[in-house]
Amino acid sequence: MRIAIVCYPTYGGSGVVATELGLGLAERGHEVHFVTYAPPFRMPGFHPNIHYHEVSTPDYPLFVWRPYDLALSSRLVDVALKHDLDLIHSHYAVPHAIGAFLAREMLATAGHDIRTVTTLHGTDITLVGNDPSYLHATRFGIQRSDAITAVSAWLVEKTREICGDCKTIDVIHNFVDLDRFNPGQATDEVRRTYAPDGERILVHISNLRPVKRVEDAVRAFARVASKMPAVLLIVGEGPEAGHAAQAASEAGVGDRVHFLGNQDGIEVLLASADIFLLPSEFESFGLAALEAMACGVPVVATSSGGIVEVVEDEISGRLVPRGDVDALAGACLDILSNEELQRQMGAAGRQRAAELFARDAILDQYVEVYERVLAGRADAAAGAPPGDS
Repeated sequence: MRIAIVCYPTYGGSGVVATELGLGLAERGHEVHFVTYAPPFRMPGFHPNIHYHEVSTPDYPLFVWRPYDLALSSRLVDVALKHDLDLIHSHYAVPHAIGAFLAREMLATAGHDIRTVTTLHGTDITLVGNDPSYLHATRFGIQRSDAITAVSAWLVEKTREICGDCKTIDVIHNFVDLDRFNPGQATDEVRRTYAPDGERILVHISNLRPVKRVEDAVRAFARVASKMPAVLLIVGEGPEAGHAAQAASEAGVGDRVHFLGNQDGIEVLLASADIFLLPSEFESFGLAALEAMACGVPVVATSSGGIVEVVEDEISGRLVPRGDVDALAGACLDILSNEELQRQMGAAGRQRAAELFARDAILDQYVEVYERVLAGRADAAAGAPPGDS
């Protein structure tokens, strides 16, 4: 198959999943074309089946805001015609599903039948899709896609609240590369650098937006640090970094909270950790938590959203009520105070990641969706009545 993948190239779950999906498809022999405004940050070096096409938005005086969705759709048309693409897979509803729809309509006038798949990742529904400025566009882009997938059953329900009784939405969970994310990635260098006196290491990874409740992570850590020597590593960039740093200073742990910014080798940091902390308002899935589980690290998170489909409470980690800092700290202390419990939870998380979220199994599910929508195209070409894709 010849597939265009449209995604945000920056740090974040949707871009990570889209890029890893493209790499996996390319390794299986499919031709993959990333179409976005910058190379995805996890895009590998040279691979004969991977191609990148930049979307540029010229600066015209009449454009107060550059119309990226129009530039995207035009670029998709160019790439589809030049490379005879079979389908466009959009990650994140707005503007990517809209851009794919426009490209499909323009290509139809040129006699090129292309199919579209949209994967919903979370905030494209819960934040952007809920905004009145984007509600109708989000709904339209989803309803006009040939197939829709979502990363959790929870997100499917949220989507139906916005879109009503739209067509079938396939739940395809996020996946993890078990070879890259594994306990063997742990290094003494991380501990020498951040925990030279044997401190326990807690890690939080996110885009540091308000929904991630990073200050809760800092306040919970401060309670942990008052009971045992510990450090907190915060990986990522975002608007809450300053607030989190202030919270650390106010709690008297500013010297034990390390802001590392965006990191490429997060598997080393995760595998070297004792706890992965994720106190979000909600998670549509929780990819970073899954990557921590694959590294054999217990997860302490809030029991809100799709994270309950990833982490088994009391087995691979602990799930606590949203906003309950004392419960977050208590769960961390329970695990850190019991080495056997920490080991058991880490092993259970690794096993769950391997059984339910391995890359090849999830790739098979995406390929099944692709084949289904392309079968619909073949039926249309043969003059058969269109099926419900």
